[in-house]
Amino acid sequence: MTMHSTLQRAFAIRRALKVISGLNNFDASSVSAIAKAAELGGATFVDIAADPELVKLVKSLINLPVCVSAVEPRKFVEAVAAGADLIEIGNFDSFYAQGRRFEAEEVLALTVQTRALVPEITLSVTVPHILTLDKQVELAEELVKVGADIIQTEGGTSSHPTHSGTLGMIEKAAPTVAAAYEISRAVSVPVLCASGISSVTAPIATAAGAAGVGVGSAINQLNSEIAMIAAVRGLVEALATSNTSSHNFA
Repeated sequence: MTMHSTLQRAFAIRRALKVISGLNNFDASSVSAIAKAAELGGATFVDIAADPELVKLVKSLINLPVCVSAVEPRKFVEAVAAGADLIEIGNFDSFYAQGRRFEAEEVLALTVQTRALVPEITLSVTVPHILTLDKQVELAEELVKVGADIIQTEGGTSSHPTHSGTLGMIEKAAPTVAAAYEISRAVSVPVLCASGISSVTAPIATAAGAAGVGVGSAINQLNSEIAMIAAVRGLVEALATSNTSSHNFA
């Protein structure tokens, strides 16, 4: 599997930053603004809904690698044909609110189906935070065996911060960072820490073993491109600072 060289470099130095526009965001102007802000702010890659028209649009606007997210394997075929650089089974957060759960067996089955349909593309798979940590590790190991090239962790929706400010941000990131710590020690592929991550907690995630972070609402809910660019830059700087100081829990 040849991963995009930009991604390989960023993962190797634990500075990968994925900006997520949202699995259910099909608004062309919104996705365009987020994608442009991601590139101008210095992100490594963007993650958009698996829609061929959106893929073509974003590829025409920016030079960053484009990842597409879906939970239906057939959607990846057209998105890859349209130019997607990598694919992600995940962004489950948007489904939890509807009462939709993703259990280990289903995520594994989706991965096997996806690999059969698009065998050559770089594949990232999210491990659901609804599983206990030991089950998340088990699933991650199984996913790598059936072809996952990147494992993504989540957990922002399972945390309920009791504090505001910096302490609240750390509480919000705790589940996904804990998963990254455990999973990164069990698998040899890069682990991307997503959901509930901010510039405060991005360095904690990489120190815990993540090769990078994925950030959605902290950027895509901002109402101006200037604010989005500033938020992306803040995350890029946080990741750079943490890696130059070389703190590691290992």
